[in-house]
Amino acid sequence: MALIDNATVEITAFKLVPEFAQGVVRDLRVRWALEEAGLDYRARLLDQVRPAEYLREQPFDQVPCFNDGKVRIFETGAIVQYLGEQSEALLPRDPQGKYRAIQWTYAALNSVEPAILNLLLIDIFYAGEEWAKLRRPGAEEFAKLKLKRVSEWLGDKQWLEGDRFTIGDLLMITVLRFLRHTDLVAGFANLAAFQKRGEARPAFQRALADQLAAYKQHEPEGEAA
Repeated sequence: MALIDNATVEITAFKLVPEFAQGVVRDLRVRWALEEAGLDYRARLLDQVRPAEYLREQPFDQVPCFNDGKVRIFETGAIVQYLGEQSEALLPRDPQGKYRAIQWTYAALNSVEPAILNLLLIDIFYAGEEWAKLRRPGAEEFAKLKLKRVSEWLGDKQWLEGDRFTIGDLLMITVLRFLRHTDLVAGFANLAAFQKRGEARPAFQRALADQLAAYKQHEPEGEAA
């Protein structure tokens, strides 16, 4: 379970991204899942301008793509589910537990992430626009509503479906991390604790360190702290 150059599993990732995006680019999700599953992998690092042929791997020109010699896929939800099906560390084997975990991956990506990303885009890319100033209160309230729903479901459980960490928790926690520039998650004590538990997992810490190390390595000279 390490990042090594000759691993069979390959993912794509960026060499460097702006500081606000470091630690939340979606290859982190796959790195984390690989670490939890105990699988070695290598990262094919791409520039911000990808080669034209990359569109044959990822039609939306994003990262990550995944290739283990048997399966080539893109989209983090699909990749993480595939890895879960290879490892019981990520996905229970009983049908009820398995599909309840999978349902939370869909919930994270479809029910929660769009509202959170809408707020993030307003705050990071359009903060100076008049329309964004008018739109932000409503966007924040909608994001809070999504957080409230997750918080109410979580209650006093350790993870979304009880005491068993799954791919559903992994994806939900990475979605919550998009709000790190705000105090919205902190407004729900159980969600903040849930996120903290996930981020404290050794597999997450290794995945994050490896993602950030690539950015550090490719920083332009003179920009390092």
